[in-house]
Amino acid sequence: MKVEHIQPFVTAAALVLKEELGVEIERGELSVANTDYTTREVTVLIGITGQVEGTVLYGTDEAMAVNIVRELTGEKKAIYDETCESAIAELGNVISGRAAVLFESQGIDCTISPPTVIRGRGTIISTVNITRLIIPLKTRLGELDIAVALRDRI
Repeated sequence: MKVEHIQPFVTAAALVLKEELGVEIERGELSVANTDYTTREVTVLIGITGQVEGTVLYGTDEAMAVNIVRELTGEKKAIYDETCESAIAELGNVISGRAAVLFESQGIDCTISPPTVIRGRGTIISTVNITRLIIPLKTRLGELDIAVALRDRI
């Protein structure tokens, strides 16, 4: 996996979180995933196809999804529910869409799939021989881990 495959997602996440939720990010240290298990309560999975192919995963805790709904609607939810699930799925979708536009601006064609939400820690998601790089983002609403597993299409 090329490190330059990561930057569109970090840039897109910073823009979307700032524009949609009014939050700044503090980027943590890039690392390589050493497991195929999900490590967060909620994971949004989006497939990428085109000149680059693979998967991007957005992992967070239920509390961040609740905070996102509160920020967007002003509604104070006590628990994670369908609205929270929809909000976190759409966040992953919008970030991925913005990243796809950034790839396109570099002359790299790609398409994203609709989001899939996986609940619960410990779910195995194998990226089958594609290294998964993790970018942790800290915000005042919670932490969001972006796991990018992309390769140039063969």
